[in-house]
Amino acid sequence: MKAQELIGMKNELASSKLTRRSFLVGSSALLLAGCQTTSSPRPRATLDLRADPYYVAMYGPIPDEKFPIPAVDLKQVSDSRFLRQVVPYTGPERAGTLVVDPGERFLYLVRADGTAMRYGVGVGRAGFEWSGDARVQYKRQWPRWTPPSDMIARQPELEKYRNGMEPGLGNPLGARALYLFDNGVDTLYRIHGTNEDWSIGQNVSSGCIRLFNQDIIDLYNRVPDGSPVVVRQSVAAV
Repeated sequence: MKAQELIGMKNELASSKLTRRSFLVGSSALLLAGCQTTSSPRPRATLDLRADPYYVAMYGPIPDEKFPIPAVDLKQVSDSRFLRQVVPYTGPERAGTLVVDPGERFLYLVRADGTAMRYGVGVGRAGFEWSGDARVQYKRQWPRWTPPSDMIARQPELEKYRNGMEPGLGNPLGARALYLFDNGVDTLYRIHGTNEDWSIGQNVSSGCIRLFNQDIIDLYNRVPDGSPVVVRQSVAAV
């Protein structure tokens, strides 16, 4: 074989190795980039976030509350997408707006950077859905719960709470509540906590929007009085 042919074969082999190396390096970079996101507080270590130590810690116990809050039993959560996370948001609502999507069972706190803090919620069961605009008139920590008269009529066993139930882990409003008003009139709907972990992502309530206690505390600390609230028309999730 001629010397020139040998040199050509060596060049082709080196070029092939370089091309393959470049592909592997480029592929690794793409894979690493795919694990990163500007809309999440940290990289996700697992596909099922319920097993991610980050989320296990996020939904861990809160012992220093007035009524110590136990950890969320993440095994009871039907889908890890209902765990709190930052997501892209392209809706028309301005930053600071709370947007509730009953069909998807999400609550979004719109942010100024094209993202939203998304929380999984439990929403009204059939016959108790509602939609419209409101405002957070005021907020309460460990609120009393007073069932409406029509609820007492449906459930006479609630008569003993006509003047209110004391705060605590057994209180249906949980650790925090946001009180929703429309043009200064109480809608009787609340955004509140719950200790019924299984109910997040479900249509179970009498119209109120419920979050994990850990999530309602987080939301409470982010939302001032007067914040606008938009509850979308309920459309069944696909």
